[in-house]
Amino acid sequence: MEKAATFISSGLEIEGRLTEGDSQIGVVVTHPHPLYGGNMHNNVVTAVSRTYQNAGFTTLRFNFRGVGGSQGSYGDGVGEQEDVRAAVACLAENGIDQIHLTGYSFGAWVNALAVSGGLPVDNMIMVSPPVAFIDFKSIANLGSLKLIVTGSRDDIAPAGMVATLYPNWNPAAEFEVIHGADHFYGGYTDQLETVLMNFLAGQQ
Repeated sequence: MEKAATFISSGLEIEGRLTEGDSQIGVVVTHPHPLYGGNMHNNVVTAVSRTYQNAGFTTLRFNFRGVGGSQGSYGDGVGEQEDVRAAVACLAENGIDQIHLTGYSFGAWVNALAVSGGLPVDNMIMVSPPVAFIDFKSIANLGSLKLIVTGSRDDIAPAGMVATLYPNWNPAAEFEVIHGADHFYGGYTDQLETVLMNFLAGQQ
């Protein structure tokens, strides 16, 4: 059962939704671009969270600063990295000792920057990293990155571009393309959930 949760990031109160799982494994899930309507209630963010909940994880999805009830204003990806760090710390303070980090679109980029900057997580997944919209060339050596997913019709995270770039992130990561899906996964969230659940089952 999800419940309202808040945590502090750089002095700002950030709103989220927390579900407590039946293990000491948790995940932070981040949302698409705040300036284009992205928030924690996005269909992909909720689908990702639901998949982790069904696998027994504690889940925390939240609104970046300046979105919904979260204080502050858009931080150009820099402030949002602080929000990710604070969310991970929030799970750790709640007794979660193995933390996954999954981001969709802009959220995948922010997560990658945070991990590149030294944020330790046990496992990271990118859903439709927006490589045709935001520069990912500075991102490398993401040892915790285990899975990247995009759609065959995604023009913001084109499969060909992702395939070229992800070996710089982690050449050992799995790469899955969902046939027919575009960047917004309309009608394809079930397939996304299946890919994620199969991956998580293989990690047990």
